[in-house]
Amino acid sequence: MSDPTPLASPRFRSRLGRRLAFVAATASLLVSGFGVSMTAANASASGTVNTSGPSLTVRSTPHVSGTGVGSVADGASITIDCQTYGDTVWGTYGTANIWDHIPAKGGYVSDTYVYTGSDTLIAPLCGGTLTQSCSTSGLGDPNTCAEAASWAKSHETTSYHSDYAGRCDHVVALAYGWSASGSTSARSHWLAIPSSYKHAGDSNVPAGGLAFFSGGSSGYGHVMLSIGGGNFVSNDIHGSGTLTQTTIAEVKSKWGETYSGWAQPWFQINH
Repeated sequence: MSDPTPLASPRFRSRLGRRLAFVAATASLLVSGFGVSMTAANASASGTVNTSGPSLTVRSTPHVSGTGVGSVADGASITIDCQTYGDTVWGTYGTANIWDHIPAKGGYVSDTYVYTGSDTLIAPLCGGTLTQSCSTSGLGDPNTCAEAASWAKSHETTSYHSDYAGRCDHVVALAYGWSASGSTSARSHWLAIPSSYKHAGDSNVPAGGLAFFSGGSSGYGHVMLSIGGGNFVSNDIHGSGTLTQTTIAEVKSKWGETYSGWAQPWFQINH
């Protein structure tokens, strides 16, 4: 049958409950850009299907519109030889656009219905290259993605700056050459961005991409700007009014935020 709830939902369920379960190789390395330690890049991985009942459709492409080429039963163990990015799906383990390729079936299943022990890639990227990148095409931003990342790095400071304190959405707008973001909070900014510009649950953020969080003590969420390689420039994380480098993991652990995903530099002020 079709994947349960195959399309993205405005609700976001935490994927933090997963724990490392399966690995197929003993050598490990740090994959640049992913920010996670994983088994050797040429190794496959394993997972367990969890749909709470129905079988999971295996599709010819990493899209909900892909032709069904088979199915796997709930609770079945699968071998994943590679992973890729496709349609965003809301499933058992949250919202994400990662798809797992199952060689035994010759197709793909949404990673949101597979227990792998990780919220990021655990197998080599299908095709060996990452096609996603930051782009300002059609968005009207004064600065390019590269210029925004350069602005963020050049403005890093451990001293208090009143224009940065408690103003994360304002800071990323400044990086792109705007005087304001047009949104009242990072959370409202994320919700306003059209789905075609968002990559929910994807923590592999290209330089210039905006990484969003929800929750936290304020409820306003948080946003920071990627400078590539799993690193970000964020306000306040190392002191009020500062602008310093950090990671998604540090924001989640230090502030109790839930990672929502990343988006292209779409700003309400220009729409």
